[in-house]
Amino acid sequence: MYSKKLSHITPVRGINDDGLGKKHALSKLIHASDTEYIWMHDDDVLLPSAAAEDYDVDQLSFASCDLLILPLRMVSQSDSPSLLERLQIAEYAAIQNLTISSAQNGHPVMCSGANLIARREAWIECEPELHPEIPSGDDMFLLEAMKRHSKAISVSTNIEYVATIRPLTTWRALWRQRTRWAGKAPHYTDRDIRRCGALTLLLLIMQAICPILCFVYLPFEWKLINRYDFSHNKQFCFWDVLLLSFFYPYYALACVLGGVQRGKTW
Repeated sequence: MYSKKLSHITPVRGINDDGLGKKHALSKLIHASDTEYIWMHDDDVLLPSAAAEDYDVDQLSFASCDLLILPLRMVSQSDSPSLLERLQIAEYAAIQNLTISSAQNGHPVMCSGANLIARREAWIECEPELHPEIPSGDDMFLLEAMKRHSKAISVSTNIEYVATIRPLTTWRALWRQRTRWAGKAPHYTDRDIRRCGALTLLLLIMQAICPILCFVYLPFEWKLINRYDFSHNKQFCFWDVLLLSFFYPYYALACVLGGVQRGKTW
C-alpha cells in the first residue's frame, strides 16, 4: 500500500545516474520510492513554494491525475538581463503558454521534466516507451506514452507550483540545448505533437521566406507570450519580442537542421 505523500526527485549527474544519464537516474529513484506520486525536478531549478509543504495528495487538485503538467518561469539573476537572456525569457514565455493552453484544451503537446508530477505506477507502466537509447526527452516521451495509454493528464496554473529556471548566458550553450531538443522531434509519434510541429515548421518556413509576415504574426505572438505571466516582474519588452519575431524563424530552422545532424548525441 503506497503512502499518500509526494516524493521529490531530482536526478543529478554523477551522483545518482551511475554515469548512465538522466533517464537511468530517474528510473533508479522512482523505483526506489514508495510514494503514490512523484514530483520531478531538474537540479538547476528553483523549486516552487508548494514543494516545501508536506501535502497529502487527497487534499490536492491532482489526486485523480496520472500526469500533472506544472508551469515554469524563466527569470534572469541580473537586474539588467542581456539581450540574449531577454530573448530567451520571451521565447520561454511563449513555450509555456502554448504548453498550458494545449493541455487545457485536452490536446497537450509539451511538458517539462523540470517541474512535473506523475503517478508512480503510471510512470512505471510507461517506462519501456521512454526511449532509453536517446539521452534526453524523458518528459516528452512520457507525455506521449501517457496519452497512448489513455492516462489522465491535467495542468495547473497555480502560482504555488511555478518553478523558476535561468536563461543560458552564451550563444553556444543555447545552441547545444536547442539542437538537443530538436534532435528528439523525429522520434515523436503522438498525433497532436506531430501536427503542432508540422504547423510550426510551415509557419517558420513561410516567415523565413517572407519576413514581412512578422507583422501579421506579431499580435498573436504578443498575446500568447502575455497570456500567463508567472514572473510578476517581466524582464522583456515589446521591442524584444519584435526582434525575436524577425530572428526566430532562422534560428529555429537552424536548430532543427542542427538537431537532425546531431542525432542521438548529448
